[in-house]
Amino acid sequence: MKEELAAVIELVDAHEIVELGGRRYHRGIHHGEEVVAVISRIGKVAAATTTAILLERFSPRAVVMTGLAGGVDPAVAVGDVVIGDRLVQHDLDARPLFRRFEIPELGVTELATDPTLSDRLVRAVSAFVVPDAVRALGVTSPRVHRGLIASGDRFIASPDEAAALRAALPGLLAVEMEGAAVAQVCHEHGVPFAIARVISDSANHDAEMSFTQFLAAAAAPYARMLVAGVLAAV
Repeated sequence: MKEELAAVIELVDAHEIVELGGRRYHRGIHHGEEVVAVISRIGKVAAATTTAILLERFSPRAVVMTGLAGGVDPAVAVGDVVIGDRLVQHDLDARPLFRRFEIPELGVTELATDPTLSDRLVRAVSAFVVPDAVRALGVTSPRVHRGLIASGDRFIASPDEAAALRAALPGLLAVEMEGAAVAQVCHEHGVPFAIARVISDSANHDAEMSFTQFLAAAAAPYARMLVAGVLAAV
């Protein structure tokens, strides 16, 4: 989201913009490290395209993705952060040729993230001081969860849909629309990848309202905290 990118690039020095494929890649220095920041765009195809351009043009040592997600596990609350240990495409179904959720050619249903990068994201959240704008939403101390994140080209806003996904994917914590696609591109290029998703809603009938409110008040400080936390640990 543009709100998240704006918060991150405020802290990027020697900032220049490279336009490729209709996307704006912001290159500069953050915490003494060379970085490139870009909006993934919404949906798996758009995010995969953004990532492929990023890897081919800039050859990063690693990719870290941040953003918002809907919580589907009852233990995950608005304002919590889910660090993905594994990602799956919940709408990928090529049966009977392949198993449900299996990525053709790769022969797996889930893609693992980089544990070292994930540990840095966890430490960043533990040091996060919640700003007043976020406290106004009822968030005082975000909890960290690690586990499975599912991606698909559908905004989940129904308790029935969320329950069906939990049944099909035991241990599922959150749903969003890009992460597994980005993970696949990074996997196929051999680039370490990590993802942190801030829970903006509970994937129910109030999801749209909760998402919009959370985006306006909280997306920017969370994104700034997560990116700075990863780089400070380098």
